[in-house]
Amino acid sequence: MTEAVAEKQTAQHGLVAHSDGDWANRVPVQTRSERPKSTNVADFAPVTGREAVWKYTPVAKLDALLNGELDGGRLPVSVGEAPGVSSEWIARDDARIGRAGIPEERAAAAAWSAFSEAHLLRVASEEKVTAVVSRSGLDASPRAAHTVIEAAPHSEALIILENSGSAQLSENVEIVVGDGAKLTVVSVQQWADDAIHLASHYATVGRDASLVHIVVSLGGGVVRLNPSIHLDHEGANGEALGAYFADAGQHLEHQVYLDHDAPHTRSRVTYKGALQGEGAHTVWIGDVLIRNSATGTDSYEQNRNLVLSEGTRADSIPNLEIETGDIAGAGHASATGRFDDEHIFYLRSRGISEEEARKLVVRGFLLEVIAQIGDPATEERLQAAVEAELGESPTALGGA
Repeated sequence: MTEAVAEKQTAQHGLVAHSDGDWANRVPVQTRSERPKSTNVADFAPVTGREAVWKYTPVAKLDALLNGELDGGRLPVSVGEAPGVSSEWIARDDARIGRAGIPEERAAAAAWSAFSEAHLLRVASEEKVTAVVSRSGLDASPRAAHTVIEAAPHSEALIILENSGSAQLSENVEIVVGDGAKLTVVSVQQWADDAIHLASHYATVGRDASLVHIVVSLGGGVVRLNPSIHLDHEGANGEALGAYFADAGQHLEHQVYLDHDAPHTRSRVTYKGALQGEGAHTVWIGDVLIRNSATGTDSYEQNRNLVLSEGTRADSIPNLEIETGDIAGAGHASATGRFDDEHIFYLRSRGISEEEARKLVVRGFLLEVIAQIGDPATEERLQAAVEAELGESPTALGGA
């Protein structure tokens, strides 16, 4: 076909070529697996907010992290002592960086381009240990960070990342789970109200290994945390759990990706959120890909949102892509709604006030996820944080 004929056919279909490339022949990315990847921020176009990956996010608030100069120096980090868990800073060209995954969008690529050293946590204990990593005092300057969590073969640990205070932070977290290892990683967001936190978590799970990834987002002005779990070895197990509570004006976003790329892998995704107050906005997008190589896969994802007052918005989008018919099972579910009147009636019939009954329902709704952490002190602290959230707006609860 000559160039003249091609231009004529393009015009017939109402398309006009522009100077920014041969856009008329470009096919938009339809699935998560097709997204371009790069560690170089220059490979990603500036974010407009119209892109599929950004269209639910208040991008105007993220300009410093998307387009500005980021401080990639060491973060103020405190690591609790735990036998068999080591902590060190490694150079950005270390071979242990880049094993779990690389960015699919501009914010993660900007953070990857800017960091100078990565914080490496290595687990070697075959008896379960718990290590708490606290990060606070970051102030409001735009920063980039990179963390690598590595679980040696047949090791077992619980790693808790606690975030608090003010911050403008964009980061990448890599999780490498060795063969036969059992690792739980918990990311807790209790930022100050003015904080902005963008995070991409990437995980690769070894043969017959297990990763439980738990997100608890309670604080921060804008929190966008996207975990990608790659089940790329036979018998790998991945669980992605999340609990979040959005108040007035708060944006909490989670985009979860489970990539089944080996036989007999298993995944479970459960995210639960509550919203109260004018302008509270939550976003959950769950992508599950079962590749042709992932025969015998067993997968299920679900998202539940509980609306406590008027003026809130919960976006919930589950996606399931299956490339093979030889699977054990796959499914997804999503629901957003108000209180179950039967639950409230039952509790009130037992002498509990309506306000307290509503609080009890919310506690049980969120604590189902928090109770999976496995560290009593952290669970108790987060339960108290949920109690505080509920105590801030009794009028809204009573009117839901």
